[in-house]
Amino acid sequence: MTSRNWYSRFAKAASHFCGRPRVFALAVAIILAWVATGPLFDYSDTWQLVINTSTTIITFLMVFLIQNTQNRDTEAIQVKLDELIRATRGAHNALLDLEELEEESLDAFRRKYQALARTARTALEGGVADTGTPEA
Repeated sequence: MTSRNWYSRFAKAASHFCGRPRVFALAVAIILAWVATGPLFDYSDTWQLVINTSTTIITFLMVFLIQNTQNRDTEAIQVKLDELIRATRGAHNALLDLEELEEESLDAFRRKYQALARTARTALEGGVADTGTPEA
């Protein structure tokens, strides 16, 4: 088992666990308990430091877990979109894997499709259907 597989499984499980309503309720309960103990500790600097340090550490770690999960989800969506493009008759295979292009190349594709959209909207306003492929 590689460390990447271990981390991916851990990050996915942690994200699923932390996204549950019960975990949110637990976090709220911890905050309320901390607030309730304020008078007990005379609202001391240590009392404040406990919550500040705890939330900072948890936030720092959660950023990495959420980013890993987000990256995996985005990659899966891109693969699915690539498969739809690949399997669709008349689709342009040059659009596969666009997320890997340099910004200038991506902008060129975007401008091309924005122009197609403007043309289709103009045609639609003129009563022409906008279905089918632009080449047809």
